[in-house]
Amino acid sequence: MDAVSFRVSASFSRQRASFPSLRLQRIPKRFQVSCSAKQETIEKVFEIVKNQLALAEDTAVTKETKFADLGADSLDTVEIVMGLEEAFQITVDESSAQEIQTVDDAAALIDKLVSDKDA
Repeated sequence: MDAVSFRVSASFSRQRASFPSLRLQRIPKRFQVSCSAKQETIEKVFEIVKNQLALAEDTAVTKETKFADLGADSLDTVEIVMGLEEAFQITVDESSAQEIQTVDDAAALIDKLVSDKDA
């Protein structure tokens, strides 16, 4: 996926007395909201994911890494979520678990749940 997302805008103009013309223009997305988790949470998620999927220690895993790209199927993802619940002493509801696709998704959700639990 590209680092820059685009959206399409349309502008209408009237040229003389004819019909309006339509001009499409690509506009780069200037602001992207990112809810990145704490580094220590991300590192712990890396460890749990590598253990659950029995990945080699030198396997490259980043925040943007999708579980599916590491060969995880739906059962593996459930086991990863269960490992995260145990490690962080949290409970992840089913709808939230289904939204987890990347390491950063998991870490951000964990930080939110831990914060909510402590509040």
